[in-house]
Amino acid sequence: MTGIVLLVIVSVLIFLGLAHQVLDRLYLSDKGGLLVIGAMVVGSFIDIPIWRNPQISLNVGGGIIPLALAIYVLTKAGSAKEWTRSIIGIVVTTGIIYGVSKLYKFDIHQGVIEPQYLWAIIAAIVAYVIGRSRRLAFIVSTLSLLFMDVVRIIEVSILNINSPTRIGGAGAFDTIIIAGVLAVLLAEIIGESREALQGGPSAEGKPEALREALDNPDMDRKGKGEGK
Repeated sequence: MTGIVLLVIVSVLIFLGLAHQVLDRLYLSDKGGLLVIGAMVVGSFIDIPIWRNPQISLNVGGGIIPLALAIYVLTKAGSAKEWTRSIIGIVVTTGIIYGVSKLYKFDIHQGVIEPQYLWAIIAAIVAYVIGRSRRLAFIVSTLSLLFMDVVRIIEVSILNINSPTRIGGAGAFDTIIIAGVLAVLLAEIIGESREALQGGPSAEGKPEALREALDNPDMDRKGKGEGK
């Protein structure tokens, strides 16, 4: 249920125009963001069978759509540095979650926090620390949890355990959705806080012409004055 609540909150922020900056980082328009959220909710009720024994299925809302969105964002970002950082982040985050899963007690009477939220929080924090940007935080957090589902399938197969597995779990209700939203939210809060402490947006990464215009605002005024 937490995943749905988060998606509803995100939808409201989009409607109010308060999520524009985040959507820009993910190369989505307001309509595109709402379309993705709607597709996640509807896709939550659709499972695609992949294997019969053990039973393995892929959920559309919690598996296919987050995967497609993460790949779309990564291909749009495009730099070799971001690709490298994403791959490293996915491997490291998946490894950490797998390690914690072997140590964490899943008994609700003994555990401090439910695994669903624990994995989401771990994925979000590690993804941001490695990615250091909104889009890489989203990519690493979502794909690492998808990879964790794959690791679980491999482990079950090796141990010859006949246990059904759903990649993407419960769709919009799943940990993947929670992790993606938390990762982007964490990156947004820290990013905005750093910019505020620095006295404004950093010029790093801006196109040269824009950076020059910001550094020398009088140049633009002179140019316009001469053209009159």
